[in-house]
Amino acid sequence: MKRVLLTFLLCSAYFGFSQDDTDAQPVQELNAKVINAQDGFPMVSVHVINLNKVVGTITDQQGEFTIPAAVNDTLYFTFLGFKSEKVRVTSDMFKFEGTEIALTELAYALEEVIVRPYQLTGYLEIDVKNLPINNAYQYSISGLQRSYEGGSKSPSAVTKVLGAILNPADLLRNLFGKKPKQMRKLQQMKQDDDIRDLLASKFDRETLTELLQLEKVDIEDILNNCNYSRSFINTANDLQILDAISSCYEEYRVLNRR
Repeated sequence: MKRVLLTFLLCSAYFGFSQDDTDAQPVQELNAKVINAQDGFPMVSVHVINLNKVVGTITDQQGEFTIPAAVNDTLYFTFLGFKSEKVRVTSDMFKFEGTEIALTELAYALEEVIVRPYQLTGYLEIDVKNLPINNAYQYSISGLQRSYEGGSKSPSAVTKVLGAILNPADLLRNLFGKKPKQMRKLQQMKQDDDIRDLLASKFDRETLTELLQLEKVDIEDILNNCNYSRSFINTANDLQILDAISSCYEEYRVLNRR
């Protein structure tokens, strides 16, 4: 009986390893072309990101690109004024030449932009009274060199600030512990020049949500709990947001080790 059980376990291990080897797809150089879906013309300087390998590139004058990829990887295509697309890599893309990915142009509805947020009269006494009151309070603790935004003047706001300072490891563990694989991609993103250039030009968080597999609300939650101001969260470009999340994650790793 023991001999039969041992043979069964050895066979199970063998087939398990064989299955793992089969699932592991080799990384190859993928060559393809991006075209405009409306006229079929090649598109220049389209950003292409392999979301699985966290590497990026851009298309050349002929709309062509080369990127490391494996079967079942997901490629993310983005270009200003066009709908972003995600394409799964299939085996035929490596076997046959001439793979084309078509991007569709977005329709824009331009609306009037009001530059002045407040209607000023020119009379100082009246304009001062009409300015909105900032209800976001800053809390500081003696001995610390920085202040913290609590959001409102209330006991719960103070508790939130104290919780972030006195027990930061638990706070950040709740934020990052659920997405360990995505967070480990941060360094890869920061080291890829094409990804950094793309993020520096974007403010919509769309590419970040795809790379990190997070929702926009999750990104805001991370930055809020890492004591970044609402002004920074609303106005920073995607590269600044990436660096902020990375800095917060490094702080979490140090505290977690302790």
